[in-house]
Amino acid sequence: MDRLVIQGGHPLRGRIRVSGAKNAALPCLAAALLTPEPVVLSNLPAVADIRTMVKVLQALGTEASLASEGEGFELTATLACAGSEDPKAPYDLVKTMRASILVLGPLLARFGKATVSLPGGCAIGARPVNLHLEALERMGAVIEISHGYIHASVKGRLKAIDHTFEKVSVGATENILMAAALAEGTTVLRNAALEPEIGDLAQLLVEMGAQIEGIGTGTLTIVGAARLHGCEHAVIADRIEAGTYLCAVAAACGDVVLDRCEPEHLRSLLDLLERTGCVITEREGQDGRQLRIQRECGQKLRSKDVTTLPFPGFPTDLQAQVMAVMTQACGISVINEGIFENRFQHAMELERLGANLRTDGHTAIVAGPADLTGCTVMATDLRASAALVIAGLVAQGETIVDRIYHLDRGYAGLEKKLQGVGARIERVGGGKV
Repeated sequence: MDRLVIQGGHPLRGRIRVSGAKNAALPCLAAALLTPEPVVLSNLPAVADIRTMVKVLQALGTEASLASEGEGFELTATLACAGSEDPKAPYDLVKTMRASILVLGPLLARFGKATVSLPGGCAIGARPVNLHLEALERMGAVIEISHGYIHASVKGRLKAIDHTFEKVSVGATENILMAAALAEGTTVLRNAALEPEIGDLAQLLVEMGAQIEGIGTGTLTIVGAARLHGCEHAVIADRIEAGTYLCAVAAACGDVVLDRCEPEHLRSLLDLLERTGCVITEREGQDGRQLRIQRECGQKLRSKDVTTLPFPGFPTDLQAQVMAVMTQACGISVINEGIFENRFQHAMELERLGANLRTDGHTAIVAGPADLTGCTVMATDLRASAALVIAGLVAQGETIVDRIYHLDRGYAGLEKKLQGVGARIERVGGGKV
């Protein structure tokens, strides 16, 4: 099993190119089920979750090919879904990735039936699929759950609804948005999630021929089409990957430019890091927007409190990374996890490295700055893995991060990108994504 070996205490200097957003790419891949015509998606991150989703689509009757872009950190997928007589997303693929539930809406909308295994993914708390199922049932679907599978069918086309989500849900918004694109009539989705990845999916659907109003707002209006067509689409940059590298520089110090990112997608993190004392500059680059972060070695960080909230609030997917930063800040930081109830599993591993913190329910209290020293730690989920890497970049001596298959689900070439800006980090174990 692969692991990362990190020699800490070295500042980061140079440039990093941000890959495409995993959380945008996955629903965009699922959207290819909505048409028999070819859909070409570029700027997909070369991570395990993308390859898994492509395998799910192939199991559902999609012809799919993947080609590497540039340095191999991005992929282009060419997809054409003829469909199958019995569309089924099997457990052996779905168990590793929660986003596979996103095939349910498109399959029902286009083929009128679907069998999808209840999903897996990171063990960061309950993420029930009831919000997806309730909306699809309102659209006319008959749904039964048995033996770990969702069995769904509809007579004719799904019907448009005026629906208010009980709570903000990214996955449910994406699933029902795709289903509505082929539903009969005009669907209105209220209390829809605002994440940029949803806007990217909506833009893809528009390019496929869908009529959608309210993109980027909490109310989406979708006029269902009888048929969608193929297109070419480049997914947006990964704000979580960009945020992870920003946190790495904030913790380990240095001067790094991030190429191809969107500052507005990271505003809550940028504001936080500036208040800790980091200097952040936004500018136009040859390949999109750039961010430069500077923290001089020896410069003290100021502690700040954080509460995770749905976008545009502070993202839960950056909570662990910010906790690693706050171990190096002067004072007390209070971190409230407002999204998931089990997302402090990295805290114990940070303590092994020397962090001074404690957790109580949804709250973590971090006292800093702490003198971190290297040891062996174990990754428990995707973003926890990133937090441990950041802590390892700070810690004196050698840090070994085990179980990095979690990391490989969401970061393309993380150790290589960090090597490019001066980090002493290497992968050992011989495995490959």
